[in-house]
Amino acid sequence: MGIIRTSFVFSMGAIWGIYLAQSYNVPDVKKCADNFLYKAKRIEEMHRKTTKSSEKDKI
Repeated sequence: MGIIRTSFVFSMGAIWGIYLAQSYNVPDVKKCADNFLYKAKRIEEMHRKTTKSSEKDKI
């Protein structure tokens, strides 16, 4: 009984998600996540402390 209930809930969630995506302007989650990771990486690079070994390599 558990697998039937689980697969029913999963199926209904998938159908509801498809309906919402077609009927409403739902943002693309992958695009939002990529944009967030890009911004986080840029902030991390701007505030990164330089190590002594990387300073020696520059000279």
